[in-house]
Amino acid sequence: MLRAGIVGLPNVGKSTLFNAVTRTRKAEAANYPFCTIDPNVGIVSVPDARLQELQRIAKTGVVIPAAVEFVDIAGLVAGASQGEGLGNKFLTHIREVDAIVQVVRCFEDEDVHHVSGTVDPVRDIEVINTELLLADLDSVKRRRERLVKDIKRGDKTAAAEEAVLAKIEPVLDAGKPALTVALTPEERELSRPLFLLSDKPTIFACNVREADLATADTNAYVQKVREYVRTHLSCEAVVISAQIESDLVDLEPEEAEAFLKELGVQESGIGALIRATYHLLGLRTYFTAGEKEVRAWTIHAGDTAPKAAGVIHSDFERGFIKAETVAYEDLVRCGSVAAAREQGLYRMEGKEYVVKDGDVLLFKFNV
Repeated sequence: MLRAGIVGLPNVGKSTLFNAVTRTRKAEAANYPFCTIDPNVGIVSVPDARLQELQRIAKTGVVIPAAVEFVDIAGLVAGASQGEGLGNKFLTHIREVDAIVQVVRCFEDEDVHHVSGTVDPVRDIEVINTELLLADLDSVKRRRERLVKDIKRGDKTAAAEEAVLAKIEPVLDAGKPALTVALTPEERELSRPLFLLSDKPTIFACNVREADLATADTNAYVQKVREYVRTHLSCEAVVISAQIESDLVDLEPEEAEAFLKELGVQESGIGALIRATYHLLGLRTYFTAGEKEVRAWTIHAGDTAPKAAGVIHSDFERGFIKAETVAYEDLVRCGSVAAAREQGLYRMEGKEYVVKDGDVLLFKFNV
């Protein structure tokens, strides 16, 4: 299962957000730096309204959503790449995740301490990104030094890796993340063993006060973050109120819905954040639907039908024959499997078929 790490400066709401995302109280949330030291880990269901529609059509009582793992990582401070704060321990935890959710404080509150003394979300983003870039720059330089001997011995793989790192180093030196370097899939594969921190896809979570959630689009801090990450990092920013989300954990769905309506909000930000993180990881969903259960299965964008079958069981991929396929929208529009078949909307797809997000599949295999 792929992992998303929740990072940010101390006291920006990371642990509160983690508790809300995972619907637990696993992470300590306190008004002092480094209240999280060892990472908290939780499995999170991906909200998907399509499951309820498929459940209605399949007439089943069992629904199993897709899931992704979230990791609450200790707060980072300036100088972490040189060992400040929790330093290398923090950076090591980031290396172990596949994507980053960077929480940015977008609210004023004299009772909640800020490590820099003032609220400035763009400055906070730059503090964290600078530390990730410095750590990556050090890793790249040391790796290039070690490759020299192998290149002199005529090692072609070492020479190819050196060529890739020679592209990455000046970009890092210019203050831009490794993710922005234009590399071919083969070149990116050569850089993968370094686990570069700034090469991880990132989404920004703007944490606002409860009273500001309904009007977040006019929040000056949120506007600055969105503009900055769009122009400098080519990333997405979503708005959440970690405190509201934490309060919702203890409520029943109907109570939570009523509470949000009172605040003038249609949906909590957590659902949007989880879905955005899922797609940030390059993940897509296909479904199986029958009387036994409706289930969302996780694949990578671009996976073929046999690969998708292998997610259920390796035998399905090994003995794959074909996939009976219908698009979610077509099935829902028809209202039943029988009606979709009558209208010729079910197709038989072979080994080269690239599964689309929302496909409803039935695999034929022989082992």
